[in-house]
Amino acid sequence: MFGQLKIHAGDFGKGASGQFLSGTFFMPKEGALIAQEKYTGNQIETLEIASEDAVKRIGGTVGWGVAGAALLGPVGLLAGLLAGGRGKDVTFIVQFTDGKKALCTAKSKDCTKMQASLM
Repeated sequence: MFGQLKIHAGDFGKGASGQFLSGTFFMPKEGALIAQEKYTGNQIETLEIASEDAVKRIGGTVGWGVAGAALLGPVGLLAGLLAGGRGKDVTFIVQFTDGKKALCTAKSKDCTKMQASLM
């Protein structure tokens, strides 16, 4: 089970890509071209579908607020994200035990696998 992540905001570089493979996140090290940080299931503090409230609560009102507003829109933001189905993209927030976090987008089916691997 391999999933590609697009990173929109957080501690890993805006516009960067990460991967999820067999219950492990591989996130790019900020400022490095190839190096990655590896996070296994027990190093993931939270993973939740992004909502305007979640972006503000986890990301703060500065920085992430702009990314969240651009991605989610001001009204009815979950309607498109939770539509489900094959091929749909889902925006989510992942927070790791070392305090790093990211606002990411992945395929709906991949996000479901990520959440299931944490249970």
